Amino acid sequence: MAFSFPARESARVTIELGARSYDIVIGTGLLGDPHTWSGLPVGATALVVTNTTVGPLYAGRLEAALRAHFKAVHTVVLPDGEDHKDWPTLQRIFDALLANGCDRKTIAFALGGGVVGDMAGFAAACYMRGVPFVQVPTTLLAQVDSSVGGKTGINHPLGKNMIGAFHQPLRVVCDLDTLDTLPPRELSAGLAEAIKYGPIADMEFLGWLEGRIDALLGRDREALAYAVRRSCEIKASVVGHDEREAGLRAILNFGHTFGHAIEAGLGFGQWLHGEAVGCGMVMGARLSQRLGLVDEAFVARLASIVARAGLPTSGPALGADRYLELMRVDKKAEAGQTRFVVIDEPGRAAVRTAPDAMVRDVLAACTR
Repeated sequence: MAFSFPARESARVTIELGARSYDIVIGTGLLGDPHTWSGLPVGATALVVTNTTVGPLYAGRLEAALRAHFKAVHTVVLPDGEDHKDWPTLQRIFDALLANGCDRKTIAFALGGGVVGDMAGFAAACYMRGVPFVQVPTTLLAQVDSSVGGKTGINHPLGKNMIGAFHQPLRVVCDLDTLDTLPPRELSAGLAEAIKYGPIADMEFLGWLEGRIDALLGRDREALAYAVRRSCEIKASVVGHDEREAGLRAILNFGHTFGHAIEAGLGFGQWLHGEAVGCGMVMGARLSQRLGLVDEAFVARLASIVARAGLPTSGPALGADRYLELMRVDKKAEAGQTRFVVIDEPGRAAVRTAPDAMVRDVLAACTR
C-alpha cells in the first residue's frame, strides 16, 4: 500500500508493485520530523543501521524522531566503505538484531549510502526469513538509484553484489539536507547514476543535466531536488514493469558491466561505484558505437558530460584479459557469454552480446 505524507513535502514518487507498492519521499527537514515516519506498520522495535561516517551526523536525529513511534530504538554502526560490504560486516547486523531481541515486526532503517542500504536490506531479507525495512539514503547515488527497487546484497571478491536478494523497502526517505555534508567526490559519484537515466530512457533529462552540471556540483537545492525526483520517476517506471530483472530492468545497468570489473579488478573501495559507472558508461557508449548503434558525436557528448561531472572517462589498465575474466562473472552473463547494456539509439537501451575482439578494441581505446 502507499502511504500519505504532509503536504509540505516537495515530492513523492510511488513504486507500483501491487500490495508491495511504496513511496519515495523527497524533500528537506524529513529526517528529524516524526511525521515522516507515521503510517509505518506497528512494531515495538526499530533498528537503525548506519556507519561510522553517517552515524555521528544523523543517527541521533533519526533515533529521536523514531522514539515517537517505537518503544525501543537500537542502532548498529558499521565500518564505512565498499571494502566492508562483506559477510563479517553483515554479521554485525544479525548480531544486533538477535542481541536486542528483535522479532518479525521489527523495522530496520538503513541510514547511509548504497553500501549501508544494500547490507541492511539484505539482512532484513534474511532475518527470520524477512523483516520490513526503510531506506534512508544520505548520498546522492543512493537517493537517485540504489535505495530504490529492492536490490540488496554484498560483494564477493570475484564479483560485486553477487550474493543478495530482492527485498522491497516499506518506504524511501530522501532528505536533501543530508547532501550538505557529502564530500565533493561522493557528490560527483552520485551524478553518474543520474546521468545514466538519460541515454537509456530520457534524452531530455540528459540535456537538463548537461545544462545544470555546475549547479548540481554547487549543491543547488532546487536542481538536486529535480535530479533526484526525475531519476526516481524513471527507475520507478522500470522497476514497476520488471521488478526482478527478467528483461527491461537490466537497462538500469548501463555502464555497470565495465564498471563492476573496474571495482573488482582494482579492489573494492579504490574507485567509488559512481566513478566506475561513469567510466563504464563511456565504455558502453563506445561499444554501442562500434556495434553501429550510435554515432561518434553521441559518444563524445556523453564523455563530455561525465568528465564535467568530475568523473573519470578512462579506465585503469587492468589488461583486456583481466577485464574479460571479471565481466564473465557479471550477473547478466549467460552460458559463459558476457552481455552488455548498449544504447540502441539515444534514449533507448538493450542488452546484447559483443565479440571479444570488439570489446578488446573498446578497452584499448578507453583505458590508460
